[in-house]
This record gives sequence, structure tokens and C-alpha cells, in this order.
Amino acid sequence: MSSTASGKSGTWRNWGGNVTVRPAREVVPASVDELAAAVRQAAEDGLKVKAVGSGHSFTSIAATDGVSVRPQLLTGIRNIDRKAMTVTVEAGTPLKRLNVALAREGLSLTNMGDIMEQTVSGATSTGTHGTGRESASLAAQIRELELVTADGSVLTCSEKENPEVFAAARVGLGALGIVTAITFAVEPVFLLTAREEPMPLDRVLAEFDQLRTENEHFEFYWFPHTGNTNTKRNNRSAGPPQPVGQLAGWFEDEFLSNGVFHAAQLLGRAVPAVVPTVARISSTALSARSYTDIPYKVFTSPRRVRFVEMEYAVPSEALVDTLRELRAMVDRSGLRVNFPVEVRTAPADDIALSTASARDSAYVAVHMFRGTPYQAYFTAAERIFTAHEGRPHWGKVHTRDVDYFAEVYPRFGEFTALRDRLDPDRLFQNDYLRRVLGQ
Repeated sequence: MSSTASGKSGTWRNWGGNVTVRPAREVVPASVDELAAAVRQAAEDGLKVKAVGSGHSFTSIAATDGVSVRPQLLTGIRNIDRKAMTVTVEAGTPLKRLNVALAREGLSLTNMGDIMEQTVSGATSTGTHGTGRESASLAAQIRELELVTADGSVLTCSEKENPEVFAAARVGLGALGIVTAITFAVEPVFLLTAREEPMPLDRVLAEFDQLRTENEHFEFYWFPHTGNTNTKRNNRSAGPPQPVGQLAGWFEDEFLSNGVFHAAQLLGRAVPAVVPTVARISSTALSARSYTDIPYKVFTSPRRVRFVEMEYAVPSEALVDTLRELRAMVDRSGLRVNFPVEVRTAPADDIALSTASARDSAYVAVHMFRGTPYQAYFTAAERIFTAHEGRPHWGKVHTRDVDYFAEVYPRFGEFTALRDRLDPDRLFQNDYLRRVLGQ
């Protein structure tokens, strides 16, 4: 079982601790053939099948009471093609291992999210993304996919081969089959300079378009109950490398961002009245800094403080209104929000159910410390997001259903028609997919 999500006696629990399930059986296939056989066997036994990654989704997208497929033996790099500049990797490989292996080969993905604990297939299937002006989500960097479909056959898809499957399966929600290998576009490893600096929220919102267009990767964190943000700009650099010093790195990334932050969360959960004061102190604790390093060391950071999260993609032109409404809602609600709100951007892509499908997007993520009641805050935030035709991250908390998705995704019908063709008997169905895709 993975270290991030596990349980005792056959119970599986996700990283956020809000999903628990007990499958009828678990299989750990060591090859694509073994996986295909397990899929055929499940169909014979009348059991549903779901593959599960590292459990970093906050929804029950990977939950099943049928056959749970664990991917920990389907890991590692199959092939590096330096002429085509691609790498083919087994679906269960954690992003962390992929990033380290690529760096050893002098290669890198173009863009990535801020956590690298997830498996490559779990991250791409749910639409995981970082922030970028031109460079989009992990799924948008896929050049070819291999998946085991409901009848146990192995299907390869790319722009040339089975292109209609490729258009949908890159963000496939586990509904079209079980992904067994992914081919990503890569490039020679490069350096990024990160500039982190506090900035008033009003200034960030006034200059948002400029910050988004002048930087290759722009993101910021707003601390509710304050007018403060911490901004981060990542841009390519000629070097030389100037990594965060070990002591400074430990102090800011481990001590402040994980250790002290965790203590502040525990205090806020026990005594909600102190949250605004703690937020003011936290939001001024981090000072400006710059560092230059290889991409995964700049894009990603450890997340040891466990939380529950909701994230919506709104059209980028709606971001400023969305945040102003979110701020007004928190101020008048009496809620005590102990976690920063994270804002990132992505360019439009051509994947049917990608949250950035056919529109430039801004992502707004709200979090609450694990064990703190989050429903009132998330419900109020979701009301604001949906008023702007927001699309929720498939792996994060939301209450939307098939009727809503049919409205906000122009290519929704294309996806469900493909699902009817590839999985007519709904072998890969679960409660979550029934809600978001229909029967």
C-alpha cells in the first residue's frame, strides 16, 4: 500500500482522510497482461473495477467496493526517445520518481503541479495542473496513452492513433479504462528563477493581467481575514543555479511552511477566534526571496500539513470578480478560515474534460485543515465559483452533477458517447462517476 493513503484490514483511506472504502478484493498486477486478466476476471465475477493511485484526490473518484487495482508494481521508465523528445513511463510511477529520473537524464517536463506524491496516471486522469502562461496541465503534455479497456484489450491512443480516444482519455477520470503507460513530451533540463514576494491583495488584483502575461508561471496565496498575499513568479533563467540554502530552506519550507503552520492550524482548530490574528501574523512571516534551480525543485514543495480542498477553474477574465466576492463573503460570514487561498492560471487546451478545455482559466483553491468543519465555507465558495461557470477539479471536493457538467463543458457529450462505446456495461463505474457522468 502507498504511504500516502492506506488503511488496516483491507480498508482504503485517502490522503485527506475524508474517503474510506473497503473493496471486495485488491489486485497488484506486475504487468499489463496481469492487469488485463484482472479486468476480465472482475467482469466475469460481476464486480466493478477501479485503479487507485496515491490517494491524493479528495473526491471518491477512485473508491470501489469491487476490485481495487493498486499500481505499485507498474512503475518505472519504459523508454526515453531523445529524437522525439518523449519519455514513456508506467502508470503507477510517482511524479517524484519521474522528476528525479528525468533530471538524471538531463531532461524535464515543461510544467508541473506543486505536489509530486501522486502517480502519473492519477495526476493526469484528474486534470492536475500547475500554473503557466503558455504551458498547461500535466495531461496536456501527454503524447500517447496506453489503457486497458473494459473487455480486457489494450488500446494505444495518440493524435494519430485512436485520436477520438486521445482527445478524451488524457483526462479520463478512470471512466474509459485503466491507464497502464503514459508518454510525455520532455525537453532538455532548464533553470527557473523563482521570485517570492509579499504583495497587498488589492495590488495583485489590480495588476493581475499584467502579472499573468509578464511571467511564464505566476501564482499567489491570499490569506483570508487579511489584505495580504504571497506571490510567486517563476521564469526561465540562464543561470547560474542558486538553490535555496539548506538552512534557509529548512527554516522557510519545513519550519515555517510545515512545522509552525501545522501548530497554527491546530491552534485555529481548537480556538477558532484566534484565526484572524494568526492569519495576520502568518501572512507577514514569509519575506521576499529569490532562488534558481531545476524545474521540479522550483515548482514543487512538500505538503506535510493535511487538509481538505476544493478548487474551481473560472474563465481567467472572471478571476478578479471571483476573488473580490470570496473576500466579501469571508468578511461578512463569521467564518474562520485558517488556510490561504491559492490562485494559479492555465492556457486553454483541447482535452474534452480538462478544466481548461477551450478556455483560458484561473484556478481558485480553498482549503481547510483536516478535521476542521469545512462544509459551510466550501458551500459558500462553491456558490461564487458556479455563478462564474466554474469547473471543479475532478479530484477535489465539489457537489456538482452531470447536469451541471453538461452545461459548462462544450464537449461533455463527446466524452459520454466515447464512454458508452468503450465501457457499455459500466465496469469502471462507481458512485462518483454516476454523479458526474450519469448512468
